[in-house]
Amino acid sequence: MDTKALEMFANVVRQGSFAAAARDQNIDPSSVSRVIAALEAELDVRLFQRTTRQLTLTEAGSLYFERIEPLLEEIQHARDAAAEASSQVKGTLRVTASNSFGLKRILPLIPAFAAQYPDLTVDLMLTDTVADLLAERIDIAIRLGALPDSNMVAQLLMQTRYRVVASPAYLGKHGVPKKPEHVGSHNCLLFPITGYRSLWIFRNKKGGLSEVPVHGKLLVTNALGLQQCALAGMGLTLLPVWLVEEDIRAGKLVDVFPQWEVSATNFNSAAWLVYPTRSYVPLKVRVFIDFLKTRLSG
Repeated sequence: MDTKALEMFANVVRQGSFAAAARDQNIDPSSVSRVIAALEAELDVRLFQRTTRQLTLTEAGSLYFERIEPLLEEIQHARDAAAEASSQVKGTLRVTASNSFGLKRILPLIPAFAAQYPDLTVDLMLTDTVADLLAERIDIAIRLGALPDSNMVAQLLMQTRYRVVASPAYLGKHGVPKKPEHVGSHNCLLFPITGYRSLWIFRNKKGGLSEVPVHGKLLVTNALGLQQCALAGMGLTLLPVWLVEEDIRAGKLVDVFPQWEVSATNFNSAAWLVYPTRSYVPLKVRVFIDFLKTRLSG
């Protein structure tokens, strides 16, 4: 049996429609339909129930997918292993990261990575939604926050610290808060996740905690947007060091509480390298992990 037909069938299942599978592979939807029809004819079973609005697996199709999915993964592993026999890094590496971290920390490193591995194609998907690595065939994700709780493998890339920052112009007009509790009287630029938009946590050198309610007139769904608003003098905001350290050094932003650690949720935030649980990790993934750790760990 042609493994390409099996791979096409599995991709239709993961994508949820013939049209989505066709877009993913940059082919015409009619080609996908013909391949699936031929596979059903060969098996003499109906794999999908088709309506004008929905495509669902039949019971036979579901059982068939459960059996072939691990086989297809092993076939891909075998292909990768054969390609790696010559120690050449090639193929396509699919990576996902958040918009802010991807633009600020990952994208600037891609030219050097591409120069080091010229036979490797990189698909970098920047999104603030949590992508399904298996369904979207993503090799590795960079996730921010606490340790991801999933059936994926996670490696620490870098610890993440946060600072309360504001522009010199804003502080000159509204004054510099001397204590964490003074933040409550300032306009704060907020991010719409639990905790971040209502409460910031300060920890002093002795480990003492102060939970400070925050209020503001602007809610922004992207850290880069918050950074731009802070630079424009619109208020105080809480941002990761990796995003604002250059602005602080240049005097464009001021670290308002340099003697305090600050967080919106907890003090264990980090950037993680996350990839599917596999007994075999492709060489292209291993070299990318090593590359990022060399340049970003610390």
